[in-house]
Amino acid sequence: MLEIWLRYDLRSPEIGVSTRDLCAAALEQLAWADAKGFHTAQLPEHHGSHDNYNPSPMILGAAVASRTTKLRIHPSAVLLPLHDPVRVAEDACMLDQISNGRLDLTIGVGYSTAEYAMFGVKMADRARLVESKLDVLHRAFAGETFNYEGRTVHVRPGPVQKPGPRLFMGGSVKATATRAARLGDGFYPMQYTKELADLYNETCLSLGKAPGRVINSTGPRFIHVSEDPERDWPKIAPHAIHETNTYAQLAQELGQITPFKHVDDAAALRATNTYLVITPDETLALARSQRDAGRHLTLVPLVAGLDPELAWQSLELFANKVIPQLQADDEVPATNAVQRAPWAPATV
Repeated sequence: MLEIWLRYDLRSPEIGVSTRDLCAAALEQLAWADAKGFHTAQLPEHHGSHDNYNPSPMILGAAVASRTTKLRIHPSAVLLPLHDPVRVAEDACMLDQISNGRLDLTIGVGYSTAEYAMFGVKMADRARLVESKLDVLHRAFAGETFNYEGRTVHVRPGPVQKPGPRLFMGGSVKATATRAARLGDGFYPMQYTKELADLYNETCLSLGKAPGRVINSTGPRFIHVSEDPERDWPKIAPHAIHETNTYAQLAQELGQITPFKHVDDAAALRATNTYLVITPDETLALARSQRDAGRHLTLVPLVAGLDPELAWQSLELFANKVIPQLQADDEVPATNAVQRAPWAPATV
Protein backbone atom coordinates (compact mmCIF):
# COMPACT_ATOMS: atom_id res chain seq x y z
CA MET A 1 0.00 0.00 0.00
CA LEU A 2 1.26 3.46 -0.85
CA GLU A 3 2.32 5.44 2.20
CA ILE A 4 0.19 8.57 2.38
CA TRP A 5 1.63 11.26 4.65
CA LEU A 6 -0.07 14.34 6.05
CA ARG A 7 2.18 17.30 6.87
CA TYR A 8 1.19 20.00 9.35
CA ASP A 9 3.50 22.95 10.08
CA LEU A 10 0.73 25.24 11.42
CA ARG A 11 1.84 28.29 9.42
CA SER A 12 -0.73 31.03 9.93
CA PRO A 13 0.21 34.13 7.90
CA GLU A 14 -2.14 37.09 7.77
CA ILE A 15 -4.03 35.58 4.85
CA GLY A 16 -4.73 32.38 6.81
CA VAL A 17 -6.74 31.23 9.80
CA SER A 18 -5.35 31.50 13.33
CA THR A 19 -2.94 29.10 15.00
CA ARG A 20 -5.67 28.14 17.45
CA ASP A 21 -8.02 27.18 14.62
CA LEU A 22 -5.24 25.37 12.73
CA CYS A 23 -4.39 23.28 15.78
CA ALA A 24 -8.01 22.27 16.23
CA ALA A 25 -8.43 21.46 12.53
CA ALA A 26 -5.17 19.50 12.32
CA LEU A 27 -6.07 17.30 15.28
CA GLU A 28 -9.58 16.72 13.94
CA GLN A 29 -8.23 15.81 10.50
CA LEU A 30 -5.59 13.45 11.87
CA ALA A 31 -8.09 11.69 14.12
CA TRP A 32 -10.26 11.16 11.05
CA ALA A 33 -7.29 10.10 8.89
CA ASP A 34 -6.29 7.47 11.45
CA ALA A 35 -9.17 5.27 10.30
CA LYS A 36 -8.94 6.07 6.56
CA GLY A 37 -5.70 4.41 5.48
CA PHE A 38 -3.28 7.31 5.92
CA HIS A 39 0.19 6.37 7.14
CA THR A 40 2.19 9.20 8.77
CA ALA A 41 1.69 12.57 10.40
CA GLN A 42 4.77 14.64 9.52
CA LEU A 43 5.40 17.52 11.92
CA PRO A 44 8.18 20.00 10.99
CA GLU A 45 9.95 22.50 13.26
CA HIS A 46 11.10 26.10 12.88
CA HIS A 47 11.57 28.97 15.32
CA GLY A 48 10.88 32.69 15.40
CA SER A 49 8.92 32.54 12.16
CA HIS A 50 6.92 35.60 11.17
CA ASP A 51 4.08 33.32 10.09
CA ASN A 52 3.88 31.28 13.31
CA TYR A 53 5.52 28.08 12.04
CA ASN A 54 5.22 25.34 14.66
CA PRO A 55 8.25 25.38 17.01
CA SER A 56 7.16 22.35 19.07
CA PRO A 57 6.59 19.18 17.01
CA MET A 58 6.90 16.93 20.07
CA ILE A 59 4.02 18.73 21.80
CA LEU A 60 1.89 18.59 18.67
CA GLY A 61 2.91 14.94 18.28
CA ALA A 62 1.67 14.12 21.78
CA ALA A 63 -1.67 15.71 20.96
CA VAL A 64 -1.83 13.67 17.74
CA ALA A 65 -0.94 10.48 19.63
CA SER A 66 -3.79 11.07 22.06
CA ARG A 67 -6.28 11.24 19.17
CA THR A 68 -5.00 8.33 17.05
CA THR A 69 -4.04 4.65 17.28
CA LYS A 70 -2.44 3.76 13.92
CA LEU A 71 -0.73 6.77 12.32
CA ARG A 72 3.05 6.97 12.54
CA ILE A 73 4.07 10.24 14.20
CA HIS A 74 7.13 11.78 12.58
CA PRO A 75 8.62 15.05 13.85
CA SER A 76 10.67 16.04 10.82
CA ALA A 77 13.06 17.57 11.22
CA VAL A 78 13.96 18.02 14.87
CA LEU A 79 16.70 20.68 14.89
CA LEU A 80 18.85 18.85 17.40
CA PRO A 81 21.83 21.26 17.62
CA LEU A 82 19.50 23.90 19.08
CA HIS A 83 18.27 21.76 21.95
CA ASP A 84 19.38 20.00 25.11
CA PRO A 85 19.60 16.40 23.87
CA VAL A 86 18.63 14.99 27.28
CA ARG A 87 15.37 16.92 27.13
CA VAL A 88 14.80 15.78 23.54
CA ALA A 89 15.43 12.16 24.57
CA GLU A 90 12.97 12.43 27.45
CA ASP A 91 10.30 14.01 25.24
CA ALA A 92 10.84 11.38 22.55
CA CYS A 93 10.57 8.52 25.03
CA MET A 94 7.35 9.92 26.49
CA LEU A 95 5.90 10.47 23.02
CA ASP A 96 6.80 6.90 22.11
CA GLN A 97 5.03 5.73 25.27
CA ILE A 98 1.93 7.84 24.64
CA SER A 99 1.72 6.60 21.03
CA ASN A 100 2.52 2.97 21.93
CA GLY A 101 5.61 2.86 19.72
CA ARG A 102 4.51 4.96 16.73
CA LEU A 103 7.29 7.55 16.81
CA ASP A 104 9.86 8.16 14.08
CA LEU A 105 12.30 11.07 14.19
CA THR A 106 14.17 12.90 11.48
CA ILE A 107 17.11 14.85 12.87
CA GLY A 108 18.22 18.00 11.07
CA VAL A 109 20.95 20.57 11.64
CA GLY A 110 18.89 23.53 10.43
CA TYR A 111 19.94 26.28 8.08
CA SER A 112 18.66 29.51 9.60
CA THR A 113 21.19 31.84 11.20
CA ALA A 114 18.34 33.61 13.01
CA GLU A 115 17.28 30.37 14.69
CA TYR A 116 20.80 29.66 15.89
CA ALA A 117 21.11 33.20 17.24
CA MET A 118 17.77 32.86 19.02
CA PHE A 119 19.05 29.81 20.89
CA GLY A 120 22.52 31.19 21.51
CA VAL A 121 24.22 28.45 19.49
CA LYS A 122 27.01 29.01 16.98
CA MET A 123 25.99 27.83 13.53
CA ALA A 124 29.61 26.91 12.80
CA ASP A 125 29.33 24.24 15.52
CA ARG A 126 26.26 22.53 14.11
CA ALA A 127 27.99 19.46 12.63
CA ARG A 128 29.89 18.77 15.83
CA LEU A 129 26.83 19.38 17.97
CA VAL A 130 24.49 17.14 16.00
CA GLU A 131 26.93 14.22 16.23
CA SER A 132 27.54 14.54 19.96
CA LYS A 133 23.85 15.00 20.66
CA LEU A 134 22.89 12.03 18.48
CA ASP A 135 25.11 9.91 20.70
CA VAL A 136 23.09 11.12 23.68
CA LEU A 137 19.83 10.04 22.02
CA HIS A 138 21.15 6.58 21.19
CA ARG A 139 22.48 6.01 24.69
CA ALA A 140 19.37 7.39 26.34
CA PHE A 141 17.07 5.21 24.24
CA ALA A 142 19.19 2.17 25.16
CA GLY A 143 18.62 2.85 28.86
CA GLU A 144 22.25 3.56 29.71
CA THR A 145 23.48 5.64 32.60
CA PHE A 146 26.22 7.87 31.18
CA ASN A 147 28.01 11.19 31.50
CA TYR A 148 27.25 14.11 29.19
CA GLU A 149 29.05 17.40 29.65
CA GLY A 150 29.70 16.63 33.31
CA ARG A 151 26.12 15.54 33.96
CA THR A 152 25.02 12.06 34.92
CA VAL A 153 22.19 11.08 32.58
CA HIS A 154 19.66 8.26 32.99
CA VAL A 155 16.48 8.79 30.97
CA ARG A 156 13.36 7.13 32.34
CA PRO A 157 10.92 5.92 31.21
CA GLY A 158 12.54 4.51 28.09
CA PRO A 159 10.85 4.13 24.71
CA VAL A 160 8.38 1.42 23.77
CA GLN A 161 10.26 0.64 20.54
CA LYS A 162 13.51 -1.24 20.97
CA PRO A 163 16.25 -0.12 20.69
CA GLY A 164 14.34 3.13 20.25
CA PRO A 165 12.45 5.23 17.70
CA ARG A 166 14.08 5.22 14.27
CA LEU A 167 16.44 8.17 13.80
CA PHE A 168 16.59 9.40 10.22
CA MET A 169 19.13 12.02 9.21
CA GLY A 170 17.61 14.86 7.20
CA GLY A 171 19.50 16.93 4.66
CA SER A 172 20.54 17.09 1.03
CA VAL A 173 24.34 17.16 1.11
CA LYS A 174 26.96 14.40 1.05
CA ALA A 175 27.98 15.01 4.65
CA THR A 176 24.44 14.22 5.78
CA ALA A 177 24.37 11.00 3.76
CA THR A 178 27.57 9.73 5.37
CA ARG A 179 26.45 10.90 8.82
CA ALA A 180 23.19 9.02 8.35
CA ALA A 181 25.17 5.86 7.55
CA ARG A 182 27.39 6.25 10.60
CA LEU A 183 24.91 7.48 13.19
CA GLY A 184 21.36 7.00 11.96
CA ASP A 185 18.82 4.30 11.27
CA GLY A 186 17.92 5.76 7.88
CA PHE A 187 18.33 8.76 5.59
CA TYR A 188 15.77 11.39 4.62
CA PRO A 189 17.20 13.67 1.92
CA MET A 190 14.95 16.70 1.64
CA GLN A 191 15.80 16.72 -2.06
CA TYR A 192 16.33 13.11 -3.11
CA THR A 193 18.98 12.18 -5.66
CA LYS A 194 20.28 8.77 -6.66
CA GLU A 195 23.81 9.99 -5.95
CA LEU A 196 22.96 10.75 -2.32
CA ALA A 197 21.05 7.48 -1.88
CA ASP A 198 23.93 5.50 -3.37
CA LEU A 199 26.45 7.27 -1.13
CA TYR A 200 24.37 6.45 1.93
CA ASN A 201 24.00 2.78 0.98
CA GLU A 202 27.66 2.39 0.03
CA THR A 203 28.82 4.00 3.26
CA CYS A 204 26.60 1.70 5.31
CA LEU A 205 28.05 -1.34 3.57
CA SER A 206 31.61 -0.09 4.04
CA LEU A 207 30.89 0.10 7.77
CA GLY A 208 29.55 -3.46 7.82
CA LYS A 209 26.06 -2.13 8.47
CA ALA A 210 22.83 -3.01 6.67
CA PRO A 211 21.47 0.14 4.99
CA GLY A 212 18.32 1.55 6.50
CA ARG A 213 15.46 3.15 4.69
CA VAL A 214 16.11 6.06 2.34
CA ILE A 215 12.91 8.12 2.31
CA ASN A 216 12.18 9.34 -1.20
CA SER A 217 9.82 12.31 -1.09
CA THR A 218 10.28 13.30 -4.74
CA GLY A 219 7.03 14.62 -6.14
CA PRO A 220 4.73 17.62 -5.89
CA ARG A 221 5.02 19.81 -2.79
CA PHE A 222 1.25 20.13 -2.47
CA ILE A 223 -1.83 18.33 -3.79
CA HIS A 224 -5.41 19.47 -3.46
CA VAL A 225 -8.10 17.15 -4.79
CA SER A 226 -11.02 18.92 -6.42
CA GLU A 227 -13.93 18.13 -8.68
CA ASP A 228 -13.41 21.61 -10.14
CA PRO A 229 -9.73 22.64 -10.11
CA GLU A 230 -10.39 25.89 -11.99
CA ARG A 231 -12.81 26.94 -9.25
CA ASP A 232 -10.49 26.06 -6.37
CA TRP A 233 -7.08 27.10 -7.69
CA PRO A 234 -7.60 30.87 -7.06
CA LYS A 235 -8.58 30.11 -3.45
CA ILE A 236 -5.44 28.06 -2.84
CA ALA A 237 -2.88 30.06 -4.85
CA PRO A 238 -2.17 32.82 -2.26
CA HIS A 239 -1.40 30.21 0.40
CA ALA A 240 0.77 28.14 -1.94
CA ILE A 241 2.66 31.24 -3.07
CA HIS A 242 3.30 32.20 0.54
CA GLU A 243 4.77 28.80 1.34
CA THR A 244 7.00 28.42 -1.70
CA ASN A 245 8.29 31.99 -1.59
CA THR A 246 9.03 31.90 2.14
CA TYR A 247 11.05 28.69 1.84
CA ALA A 248 12.78 29.86 -1.34
CA GLN A 249 13.75 33.25 0.08
CA LEU A 250 15.31 31.75 3.20
CA ALA A 251 17.22 29.16 1.20
CA GLN A 252 18.50 31.81 -1.22
CA GLU A 253 19.69 34.04 1.63
CA LEU A 254 21.63 31.16 3.17
CA GLY A 255 22.82 29.47 -0.02
CA GLN A 256 20.88 26.28 0.73
CA ILE A 257 19.45 23.64 -1.61
CA THR A 258 15.67 23.61 -1.70
CA PRO A 259 12.95 22.16 -3.94
CA PHE A 260 10.90 25.33 -3.43
CA LYS A 261 11.04 28.06 -6.10
CA HIS A 262 10.27 31.78 -5.89
CA VAL A 263 7.36 32.85 -8.11
CA ASP A 264 5.81 36.20 -8.90
CA ASP A 265 2.21 35.13 -9.34
CA ALA A 266 -0.26 32.24 -9.40
CA ALA A 267 0.27 31.51 -13.09
CA ALA A 268 4.01 31.13 -12.59
CA LEU A 269 3.49 28.81 -9.64
CA ARG A 270 0.97 26.69 -11.50
CA ALA A 271 3.41 26.32 -14.39
CA THR A 272 5.97 24.68 -12.09
CA ASN A 273 3.66 21.68 -11.47
CA THR A 274 4.86 21.53 -7.87
CA TYR A 275 1.57 22.74 -6.35
CA LEU A 276 -1.27 20.76 -7.87
CA VAL A 277 -5.02 21.23 -7.78
CA ILE A 278 -6.25 18.16 -9.62
CA THR A 279 -9.24 15.86 -10.03
CA PRO A 280 -9.66 12.55 -8.19
CA ASP A 281 -8.75 10.60 -11.36
CA GLU A 282 -5.61 12.68 -11.85
CA THR A 283 -4.74 12.21 -8.19
CA LEU A 284 -5.14 8.45 -8.48
CA ALA A 285 -2.80 8.35 -11.48
CA LEU A 286 -0.24 10.41 -9.59
CA ALA A 287 -0.55 8.22 -6.49
CA ARG A 288 0.03 5.08 -8.53
CA SER A 289 3.11 6.59 -10.15
CA GLN A 290 4.52 7.54 -6.74
CA ARG A 291 3.84 4.05 -5.41
CA ASP A 292 5.45 2.30 -8.35
CA ALA A 293 8.52 4.53 -8.09
CA GLY A 294 8.99 3.58 -4.43
CA ARG A 295 7.99 6.99 -3.12
CA HIS A 296 5.36 8.14 -0.67
CA LEU A 297 2.71 10.80 -1.28
CA THR A 298 2.46 13.83 1.00
CA LEU A 299 -0.61 16.02 1.43
CA VAL A 300 -0.48 19.41 3.14
CA PRO A 301 -4.17 20.06 3.82
CA LEU A 302 -3.80 23.35 5.73
CA VAL A 303 -1.01 24.91 3.67
CA ALA A 304 -0.18 28.40 4.98
CA GLY A 305 -3.38 28.67 6.97
CA LEU A 306 -5.77 27.45 4.27
CA ASP A 307 -9.45 27.47 5.22
CA PRO A 308 -10.09 24.11 6.98
CA GLU A 309 -13.41 23.73 5.16
CA LEU A 310 -11.61 23.76 1.81
CA ALA A 311 -8.99 21.35 3.16
CA TRP A 312 -11.72 18.96 4.28
CA GLN A 313 -13.21 18.88 0.80
CA SER A 314 -9.89 17.66 -0.60
CA LEU A 315 -9.34 15.09 2.16
CA GLU A 316 -12.82 13.63 1.76
CA LEU A 317 -12.37 13.26 -2.00
CA PHE A 318 -8.99 11.61 -1.47
CA ALA A 319 -10.40 9.19 1.08
CA ASN A 320 -13.52 8.35 -0.92
CA LYS A 321 -12.21 8.25 -4.49
CA VAL A 322 -8.47 7.56 -4.32
CA ILE A 323 -7.70 5.36 -1.31
CA PRO A 324 -10.29 2.66 -2.21
CA GLN A 325 -8.73 2.30 -5.67
CA LEU A 326 -5.24 2.02 -4.18
CA GLN A 327 -6.50 -0.61 -1.76
CA ALA A 328 -8.08 -2.51 -4.65
CA ASP A 329 -4.72 -2.43 -6.46
CA ASP A 330 -3.12 -4.11 -3.46
CA GLU A 331 -5.67 -6.92 -3.60
CA VAL A 332 -4.48 -7.97 -7.09
CA PRO A 333 -2.69 -11.35 -6.87
CA ALA A 334 1.07 -10.95 -6.42
CA THR A 335 1.81 -12.69 -9.74
CA ASN A 336 0.01 -9.89 -11.58
CA ALA A 337 0.90 -6.96 -9.36
CA VAL A 338 3.83 -4.59 -9.66
CA GLN A 339 6.46 -5.84 -7.24
CA ARG A 340 7.47 -3.27 -4.64
CA ALA A 341 9.83 -3.54 -1.70
CA PRO A 342 7.73 -3.38 1.48
CA TRP A 343 8.74 -1.36 4.51
CA ALA A 344 7.76 -2.71 7.91
CA PRO A 345 7.42 -0.45 10.97
CA ALA A 346 9.85 -0.90 13.82
CA THR A 347 9.24 -3.77 16.21
CA VAL A 348 7.14 -2.73 19.18
